[in-house]
Amino acid sequence: MSVIVRFAPSPTGKLHIGNVRAALLNWLFARRNGGTFILRLDDTDRERSTEENAEAIRSDLTWLGLTWDDTFRQSDRSARYQEIMQQLIAAGRLYPCYETADELDRKRKRQMARGLPPLYDRAGLRLTLEERAKLEAGGIKPHWRFLLANTDPNDPAKFVPTPVRWTDLVRGEQTIDMSSLSDPVLVRADGSFLYTFTSVVDDIDTKITHIIRGEDHVTNAGVQAQIFEAMGGKLPAMGHYSLYVGRDGEALSKRLGSLSVEGFRAAGIEPMAVNSLGALLGTSDAVHPVATLQALAASFDLGKLSRSPSRFDTAELEALNAKLLHMLPHVDVAARLKAMGVDDGEAFWQAVRGNLATLADAATWQRVVHGTIVPVIENAEFCAAAARVLPVEPWTTETWSAWTNAVKAATNAKGRALFHPLRLALTGQENGPELKTLLPLIGRDRALARLGGNEA
Repeated sequence: MSVIVRFAPSPTGKLHIGNVRAALLNWLFARRNGGTFILRLDDTDRERSTEENAEAIRSDLTWLGLTWDDTFRQSDRSARYQEIMQQLIAAGRLYPCYETADELDRKRKRQMARGLPPLYDRAGLRLTLEERAKLEAGGIKPHWRFLLANTDPNDPAKFVPTPVRWTDLVRGEQTIDMSSLSDPVLVRADGSFLYTFTSVVDDIDTKITHIIRGEDHVTNAGVQAQIFEAMGGKLPAMGHYSLYVGRDGEALSKRLGSLSVEGFRAAGIEPMAVNSLGALLGTSDAVHPVATLQALAASFDLGKLSRSPSRFDTAELEALNAKLLHMLPHVDVAARLKAMGVDDGEAFWQAVRGNLATLADAATWQRVVHGTIVPVIENAEFCAAAARVLPVEPWTTETWSAWTNAVKAATNAKGRALFHPLRLALTGQENGPELKTLLPLIGRDRALARLGGNEA
């Protein structure tokens, strides 16, 4: 079967880790099955949707490597939504309602005070044509509700149990009791369309085969299943995955800039670190760095997704980022290092990559190797003795061992008392890459100058 999936963000803000997971799981599923990945911009919220946000979404997805096979925006499809709206009205599945937000709120409060579920009472169905005309003549524009198929055939305003069932690709057998739901508003009084409606129209028109989204949409699935049926469409296979929570177990806030793709990029996080965590956290696989999206796709399986919430911790992302850098070959970073002005070749990369938290940290070690540093001299006499036995060049990775043995013989120092003062003098740092690989890069002239306490 041909697989077609979609990622449908609203351009009302920036992509955050929750959006990324939705995009990533759909992309991996499509690539795993040789299918199509569609980027759909759900921009029916006219006030909050902006082109700036839309461009940011495209940029963030491109940075992550989640390229799309097709794309469109809902704001370009108003005529199609109008067409389907009229079909549903003619079929008696979409009906006008005239209550204001305040009136609906008062109705809900009265029902709850009587111990009843706060369902819309379908008052709009009881209005005569004359009553509707009078309301509209008074300047009241209707909003439009979808008549759920939980009605008594003898009285459409009455509710009867009509469950919707499906086998979820993640959660297993699911049942939604439709008698506990109000008829959803599909068209606002200003004529704009809601996601519940436009999404189904688009899914049918683009022949979506699988809907993969968060478990917060499970209830929507029952409503949308009926809209699919009313439009003569087939409900796609659905998989609803559990949502991330924060380290404290609370729901992640979409407003946390540190959890946005923009925030990750600014912090120097690698796109494949984000992808690795997004694809593996909350699955039966151990979280580990994966170098390519193709490798992630090869092992992707919706059946591995847990139904329990997963804790997203930026510290875990940062640790994963470091592990990813430590395993990357020079060829994968050479162009980026050159763009940063760090063009020191493979030997340098092999020497320093194990001590990087972000790629930008490579610039620090380039300064240590080639730039000017302030050496830290704990014991001038010890450093002078070390300088006197410094071997002649050329140097190799064996030079460090030969030199420190000579220093040990000359000073009787050993262990930390031997190695730590040399590290401080040569690099000005408490910790860092192995000096057996760093020393040949620093070179004899710089090493002599630094052992003497001179900036070099």
